[in-house]
Amino acid sequence: MGVPLRQQLTVASYLMKQKLKGAKKYPLVLMLEPLFRCNLACAGCGKIDYPDDILDKRLSVEECLQAVDECGAPMVSIPGGEPLIHKDMPKIVEGIIARKKYVYLCTNALLLKKRIDDYKPSPYLTFSIHLDGMQERHDASVCQDGVFERAVEAIKLALGKGFRVTVNCTLFQGEKAPEVAEFLDYCMELGVEGITIAPGFSYEHAPRQDVFIKGTDVKELFRGIFKIGKNRKWKLNHSSLYLDFLAGNQSYNCTPWGNPTRNVFGWQKPCYLLADEGYANSFQELLSDTPWEKYGTVKNPKCAGCMAHCGYEATAVEDMLANPLKGLITAIRGPRTDGDMVPEPAPQYATTKHTPTISGIPIRVE
Repeated sequence: MGVPLRQQLTVASYLMKQKLKGAKKYPLVLMLEPLFRCNLACAGCGKIDYPDDILDKRLSVEECLQAVDECGAPMVSIPGGEPLIHKDMPKIVEGIIARKKYVYLCTNALLLKKRIDDYKPSPYLTFSIHLDGMQERHDASVCQDGVFERAVEAIKLALGKGFRVTVNCTLFQGEKAPEVAEFLDYCMELGVEGITIAPGFSYEHAPRQDVFIKGTDVKELFRGIFKIGKNRKWKLNHSSLYLDFLAGNQSYNCTPWGNPTRNVFGWQKPCYLLADEGYANSFQELLSDTPWEKYGTVKNPKCAGCMAHCGYEATAVEDMLANPLKGLITAIRGPRTDGDMVPEPAPQYATTKHTPTISGIPIRVE
């Protein structure tokens, strides 16, 4: 597992406190989105199709730190958009570190060489750099040539300056297990701390809908990857039971409040991935007023096929706390890569076609 012991102990202590308090719903990671604007236009992204007046919005330093304090999660992930575009991002990161929260600053790395001296190495700061595979695959994913080379250059620069660096990889249609394994080997050769890897979520707003991989295909792909990786020392930044879930060996419902999102609209209902379900004015309002029972892979067609870590990692952590022996055995042996998979749950909704929207306006998907 690609997480330092110090951070593991902090998170474990936080989880035990929640259990002792009897908390039923609590956050594990705050998804803090200070802006949607990006300097790329990736085929599988649903964040950049907002009108310019929305893309120009920014959360202030004060709003960001208030969200961190409200939520109380021990970890903060800052996705986007491209966070390094935000002129006050160094102050935001500094404020989060001062609160002794672990912050993952997600970036496509195009601006990192220019902005890296705005930050100081810290055990609380990690640059999470977006790479969706080797050069040809990644550049196709982000729809721009040369991005892979610049990202790798930025990784080497950040590591050389003493920063914690991880890679954030999203898998799409057409992936082959040997190619993904080659990529994971390459990341380890680069010397990154760990790799976050998950199937892409089929954002309604994404410009292309044919790039997403779903259902059994996801599980077969991950079984192939893990089979190759049994004797390789990949540092995957996930719990062992989440990886076992990706391989089709665990039946989980999502835990959407585990990774709550604060963005330019407010606290997003119900999760980071669904953008048209409404917003709350505070974290407590999000917890109390969101109709959680309406969401999940079997309850809502928008959630169908989702296996993203922001929905299911918290579930896997809960399972590990409830069944530590199962978690330990899975961590030692690795995900099971053969035999029957757990059955696909039957949908509890009418399977009608859903029309994608942006800000409530129907859009046409070619």
